[in-house]
Formats: sequence, structure tokens, C-alpha cells
Amino acid sequence: MDQQKFNNGYIIGISFISALGGYLFGFDFAVIAGALPFLKEQFHFDEVQEGIATATLAIGCIVGCIIAGSLSDRYGRKKGLMLSATIFLLSSLAMAFSHSSTTFIAARFFAGIGVGIASVLSPMYIAEIAPASMRGRLVAINQMTVVIGIFVTNLVNYSLRNEGPEAWRWMVGLGAIPSFLFLSGVLLLPESPHWLINRSKVEKARAILSKIGGSHYAGTTTESIRASLQQGPSSGFSQLLHKTVLPAVIVGMGLAIFQQLCGINVVFNYTSTIFESVGFNQDDQLKQMVFIGLVNMVCTALAMWQVDKLGRKPLMLFGAISLTLLYIISALLLQRQSAAASWSLLAAIGIYAMTLAPVTWILISEIFPNKVRSKATSVAIIALWVSYALLTFTFPIMARRMGTYTPFYIYAAICLAGYVFVKIKVKETTGKSLEEMDHIFSGH
Repeated sequence: MDQQKFNNGYIIGISFISALGGYLFGFDFAVIAGALPFLKEQFHFDEVQEGIATATLAIGCIVGCIIAGSLSDRYGRKKGLMLSATIFLLSSLAMAFSHSSTTFIAARFFAGIGVGIASVLSPMYIAEIAPASMRGRLVAINQMTVVIGIFVTNLVNYSLRNEGPEAWRWMVGLGAIPSFLFLSGVLLLPESPHWLINRSKVEKARAILSKIGGSHYAGTTTESIRASLQQGPSSGFSQLLHKTVLPAVIVGMGLAIFQQLCGINVVFNYTSTIFESVGFNQDDQLKQMVFIGLVNMVCTALAMWQVDKLGRKPLMLFGAISLTLLYIISALLLQRQSAAASWSLLAAIGIYAMTLAPVTWILISEIFPNKVRSKATSVAIIALWVSYALLTFTFPIMARRMGTYTPFYIYAAICLAGYVFVKIKVKETTGKSLEEMDHIFSGH
């Protein structure tokens, strides 16, 4: 069907509301970089405690991912997103009013649960309501709101830099505002048609699909979803090992692990540590965070524009090999304590934002069979957050003992291995419906 016949305004509107979960993901992800220098001074963190304070978000995310699959299957995608928004709101306030490192870390753990739920359900919801021809760009909205959240948070952190030792409370507490807006917006969302059909609420699903693309689109899509739900294994976690599902699960987990262990998130989370090593003062460090957020946002916008034209696999391959080269350059410059490392790391941020960052989320949201999508997506994103926790916990320890440059040699090797994995295992999915995807990644 011609894309012009779709109700684009409606589709983009509900996609954007769902993607506000990504904004809060970006907020919690970025706020620690600005708050950490103040937290280290107030709570006297060593490098291990610094790693724990950063990585605790990922531990909560793992719990959120585990909850998200079963929760959304039982109660629906919409109610899962409502729970995520509520947790975001309460945890932001708890962090702001915490008076010990233990309370702060506990509140950040609960923030991670909210992030974990949203990281599963926001892209999955968008993928389930989006027509195939628009799905890449629409799921990329989620990544765009993530990077907007990072950029705005970095700007706020920079503006609060001279507000004294308690500035971190404002940094983390301001997350309550977008949390409230997200919760308000989710109340307006329709339920996922895929979930409604799986719950035998076919007429409700058909009404939503009609609003998206008209009666003919609603009829054909409803029948395709019903047919796909009747095929393959049942939806329990054990069925992810079924021979028709396992190949897609392996690809999804592999992409998730690669996206994190490629190392770019240490640049986001440990900007101050990295740039302090080449002589930047605290003001310059916070300014670099703003530049990083701006590059990240602009390049993600470029990716949204091109992802349905250039294809998923070519972008992943380009990103992997480019990061390999840029990390080697960055490591050499950091080893020489050259301020020019800021330019190579900014270039790495830009490449990541155009390739691995959005495309991994798009692929994870679309490659799994309809019947096991929520649980398979949860497993893949659990792998992502485990990898993020490992990355963010180990970096300050390695940086202190081996120098900030050494980890980037390791990340370059991981990116080269990721290139090989994508080349061999990942198949092109651009323009395919979710129902067609069952046959692309299924085992035979």
C-alpha cells in the first residue's frame, strides 16, 4: 500500500508518546556524568564505588527487562509503559532527596527498573503499530528521544555547574518533569493491535488498525497477525530455545552485546574521567558533554532519515569498522595525553549515533516471531544491560590501573569481532512486515 494512504500524523503522534520512555532513558543515562564529580566529592567514592554508582542503573534495567516481557503479555503494552513512567517519576524524586550513597544507589537501581521496562516496551510497541515501510524511521524515534534526553540533560548539567556542592540534587530531581509528561501521554495511547489480537480482542485491534491505515489495511493486517500467532511454538521462555526461534534470539543477543561492549558508552558516562586525563578542567569537561550530546543528536537525526533507504546491515557494518579505526586513533592520542583525542571521540560518537545505536534497537524490535516477541525482546535487552553493567563497572578500574587509553584498544578489537558477526549472522530486514520476519530469521 502507498505510504501516503496511512494516517501519518496519528502514527507519528502515538510513536512519539511511546518514545518518551526513551527520553527518560537518555536522562538517567546522561545525568550521572554531570552528577558524578559532585557525588564523588560529597560521598567520597573510590573507583570501585564510582563504577557501582554508574552500573547500578544497568542492574535495575535487567530486573525491568525480566518484568517487562511477562507484564506486557499479561496486562498489555500500555499498562507496562504506565508502570515504567510511574517508577521514573518516583525514583527521580528519591534520588534528589537522598542523604547517603546507599539511598542514592538504591533509588538509581529503581530508576533502572523503569528504564528496563521502557527499553523493552517502547520500541516493541512502536514496531507493532508501525506499517512495514515506516517501521525503521518510527522505531528510530525512540533512539532520537534517547539522544535528545542526553543532550538536554547535558545542557542542564552544564547550566547547574556553579550551583554549589548540592547541584547534583537538581540534576537528578529534574527528571520528575519529563516523567510526569510521559505518564500523562501514555494514558492517551491505544493498546497494541498485536496484543489485542493475541487476547482475542479482534474488533478493538481492527478499529486501531483502521485508524492507522484504513479498512483494507486493517483487514489484511489482522489476518496476517492471526496467522502468525497460530504458527510456531507457544510463548513461554523455554520456547526461545525452539529451533525456529533460537537463531533470531542468538542474533538479537549478539547485536545487543556488541552495541554495549563496543565501548562508546564509557565516553558518555565517564566524560570527566577521560578528559581530565588530557588536562581538561571541570568546566571544560561539562562543556565536552554538551558537544557530545549535540553530535549524538544531529547524527541520530541523519540515521532516522536514511535507515529505511540504506538498510540495516550496511549501516551496522560501516559503524563497526569505523569505530575500530577511530578507537585505535583515540587510544594513541589519549596515550600521548593529547587534547586532540576529543575530536576522534566526537567522531566515534557521531558514527555510533548513525549506525549501531539506532539500528540495533530497530533490529531487536523487529526480528522476533510475533508469538514470542515480548519474551525474546526481553532476553535480548537483558543481554544488553548486562553488557552495559560490565562495561561501566570495569572502565574506571581499568582506567585507574592501566590508563584511560588501554580500554579503547580492547573496544577496537571488540568492534572488529562485531563486524564479523554482523557480516555472517545478520540478514537485511528493511521493508519487511513483522509477519514476514518470521521466515527471515527462523531456523530450518
